[in-house]
Amino acid sequence: MAKVQPRTLSGFMELLPSRQIQFDRMAAILRDSFSLYGFFPLDTPLIEASDVLLAKGGGETEKQIYRFMKGDSDLALRFDLTVPLAKYVALHYAELAFPFRRFQIGKVYRGERAQRGRFREFYQADIDIIGDGKLDVSNDAEIPAIIYRTFTALGLRRFQIRVNNRKILNGFYAMHDLTRQSTAIMRTVDKLEKIGEKSVRDLLTAPEIGLTEQQAGEILRFIDIKGSNEEVLASLEQYRGRNPMFDEGLDELTMVARHLAAFGVPQDHFALDLTIARGLDYYTGTVYETTMLDHPEIGSICSGGRFDNLAEYYTDRQLPGVGISIGLTRLFFVLEDQGYLNDQLNTAPADALILPMTEDMGPAISLATALRTAGVRTQIYGEPKKFKQKMTYADKLAVPYVIILGEDEVRDNAASVKNMRTGEQVKLTMDQVAAHIQKGLAPLNEGTPILDKGE
Repeated sequence: MAKVQPRTLSGFMELLPSRQIQFDRMAAILRDSFSLYGFFPLDTPLIEASDVLLAKGGGETEKQIYRFMKGDSDLALRFDLTVPLAKYVALHYAELAFPFRRFQIGKVYRGERAQRGRFREFYQADIDIIGDGKLDVSNDAEIPAIIYRTFTALGLRRFQIRVNNRKILNGFYAMHDLTRQSTAIMRTVDKLEKIGEKSVRDLLTAPEIGLTEQQAGEILRFIDIKGSNEEVLASLEQYRGRNPMFDEGLDELTMVARHLAAFGVPQDHFALDLTIARGLDYYTGTVYETTMLDHPEIGSICSGGRFDNLAEYYTDRQLPGVGISIGLTRLFFVLEDQGYLNDQLNTAPADALILPMTEDMGPAISLATALRTAGVRTQIYGEPKKFKQKMTYADKLAVPYVIILGEDEVRDNAASVKNMRTGEQVKLTMDQVAAHIQKGLAPLNEGTPILDKGE
């Protein structure tokens, strides 16, 4: 029989066991962080009816979606977690309490060209706060606190949350009679860090957008306002009174900035940045991007913002919201690639591996049961192999402790416990084994999944 060559499709991440444990640990920290702020966990189907997922229709989404027929059903794999959330809120509106706060960590699928660090199947971690009719802007101010706590808990230190408000940008463009081109201008300005000022200026003055050199210069000077958060706000105050939308956006941005300390975000982790626009059309107010200070070339590792109506394609109800998304698979890939993963953490599937050296498995089974009852993750190696082969297996698993039960140990109702990191081996009574291992495990389980080299 011909053998099929085993392979993983391009654009799909498949991790070895120790890396999978590190990935899962990161996901668990995200869940814990989001839960601290009162978000419900949510899980929506991977497969939806195509007309539901493509309610908005057109554009890149329809080109990239994985779509297929099953019988008479036209189905598709979800391409993000926002559209399923919109459907969920519209469907269960009467059963939900608003503001509705949810987090979701799940796989999404995009049939785009796979590149280094860009995947066709990947995990996203999203949080969103959805209002009923209105949503107070204080929710916008809380989002940076959630970003800060989440990345700090993961172990990152050298990152910055950059914030802007699209009402400020739209108001500024309206002052200069550029409302019609505002969307195209914001999409272009959003590319500033990737392509540079000259290329942005060229795009703004090209026929597609059609700005004059003077207009392009005014826009680039405006978004180049820099300084401390207080200095940026002071510079923006000079424009107050010239456009109502600008004033509203400035009020919102000021409120967000002034609540930072109370929400626990240090000033050096937060910056008001007028270049942040976010390319997606549906953002209408506050927008966020989070970058690693030592690797700006990576781009945003967490982004999002305020939107006016989450579920407009499913219901007539006005459901404004604010949210952020972390591309967890891409972030993990980048951190591994840059050497940020903490390889000193315990990634073994068990804390202790019992090696029975006699034919009677009874003592090993009894000890394993007692250790598991005490909370020690325990595995029994029951294969009839030589001692060296058993120890090789322990090394491959990177278990912290090996417990040897030979004839002498069984006779004395004891166990020989070897610390696989230090090489120390001690003979203990059965009652002492659990406490000894737990004491040694404590330092192995301390620390964060990420070691920020910028510290």
